[in-house]
Amino acid sequence: MKKMLFIILPLFLNSHCFAQQPDTSRTWGNWQTWGQQQNGNYLNPILPADFSDIDCIRVGDDYYAVSSTFQFSPGFVILHSKDLVNWKIISHAVDDITQISPEMNWDKMNRYGRGIWAGAIRYHNKKFWIYFGTPDEGFFMTTANNAIGPWEPLHPVLKEKGWDDCCPFWDDDGQGYLVATNFSDGYKIHLFKMTDDGKQLIKESDKVIHQSKGSEANKLYKINGLYYHLFSEVKAEGRVVMMERSNNIFGPYNEAKQLNHAEKKCMEPNQGGLVQTPKGDWFFLTHHGSSGDWSGRNMSLLPVTWINGWPIIGEVGTDGIGHMKWTGKMPIAKTKKITPSTDDSFNKNILSPQWEWNYQARKDKWSLTQKKGWLRLYAFKPLATNNIFKAGNTLTQRSFRTVANEATIKLYIGGMDNGQKAGLCHFASPNYASIGIACKDSICYLEFNLKGILTMGQAINNKNIWLKSTWSLDGLSHFFYSLDGKKYLPFGSPYQMVWGSYRGDRIGIFNYNNLGEAGYVDVDFFKYQYSGSSNVVML
Repeated sequence: MKKMLFIILPLFLNSHCFAQQPDTSRTWGNWQTWGQQQNGNYLNPILPADFSDIDCIRVGDDYYAVSSTFQFSPGFVILHSKDLVNWKIISHAVDDITQISPEMNWDKMNRYGRGIWAGAIRYHNKKFWIYFGTPDEGFFMTTANNAIGPWEPLHPVLKEKGWDDCCPFWDDDGQGYLVATNFSDGYKIHLFKMTDDGKQLIKESDKVIHQSKGSEANKLYKINGLYYHLFSEVKAEGRVVMMERSNNIFGPYNEAKQLNHAEKKCMEPNQGGLVQTPKGDWFFLTHHGSSGDWSGRNMSLLPVTWINGWPIIGEVGTDGIGHMKWTGKMPIAKTKKITPSTDDSFNKNILSPQWEWNYQARKDKWSLTQKKGWLRLYAFKPLATNNIFKAGNTLTQRSFRTVANEATIKLYIGGMDNGQKAGLCHFASPNYASIGIACKDSICYLEFNLKGILTMGQAINNKNIWLKSTWSLDGLSHFFYSLDGKKYLPFGSPYQMVWGSYRGDRIGIFNYNNLGEAGYVDVDFFKYQYSGSSNVVML
């Protein structure tokens, strides 16, 4: 591995900048393009999909970001970039989310809107460290020599309810700390010392360093000898990014500064991480985290201007506070365009890293080796009849918000049994819709399911069927089917994708049997093409 450097480097502090009016050139959700452009600039969002509670670091010339995943497994997604704009999913930190709680298993499915919340990634002592919290079980940590993994089994750091948004920090002397919010106690922000192995908090070191309305999204940095505590809070205008600083890590943090305006029309960019490039430029990688969007909390990259020792985020206004900035110059010129992969031909012995099961999957009910080049899904009984939210082993990935989206699967249905249903779905709790095949009395029928309201179509005699969903910037899905993979016919009503349980829409492949453990389907491929970032190289 290359020689690794920690994110925090000496900083040149700008003493002035040119104040400008807010950028109003784009409106939320109405982007024709995004990400890297051919003119050397980039357009926000850089990823128009659900990468919530983002945090990032630089290690050498590489950037790593992490994002919360709630009840999806594997959990806590890890991304990699060479330029802060083009990202690909490389791994997850938690292979088995039942390490957190049995409620996150396929036979419980009891953590919608809960599970893995925000956390942070850091590089210390030649290892990657990840810390995150769940609102019900507390804080967990894991380490790895390589961000791709393997990651160590989870270790509980704090077994208490009501905490969120933790971040580790190691000082120059090697002492480790953890900053976190106790939202169940008025959003008090606590700072703890940690043991040398980073696995335990030294409880007697506990000190409350801040409390304000909704104060969370914590990060700690040491820059030019000063300790900076980054967090967000709720003001009259909405949720904003704040920072306070001190000469002592435990404070008092008497100096504070608002770094950006809420701008609800831009979905409040408010949670993320500061990162410095090798050239010395600073950026803030953030999600847009207002009340939510059908595509989730999308990712943007905002430039940072240091003014009087404060990192102002976005376009600096006349009041010295930042505004949303929709475009910027690429941090590194002449880099290859990359976006997260979506397609899968299932010709490997492991699932591609873009996939996440809805809850921990039942291991004996799926296989990539039973039929070479296909994904086999064995059906078993859901926890509630005809309810995708209670059906185990639904394989999902994020739905992007671009001008044109088309997702297609090819299913072999010759192995289906009575009571079994399988197909393509969209969901975000509490809404869902699906197009698929239902088997009854040894006959397979086309079926559309809109949140439990079933529409039965024609009998299907073919052994193979192709299912498709298309949508645009409005998130209105249209479902289609084909008997030959060429001619597609519409079926079912249009479905408006939604935001629910802190998540944007997921597209998924489902398979269950209302009557018991019988039947299977084979998935030949999943093809999902999205638009808006030209000349994309899919990895």
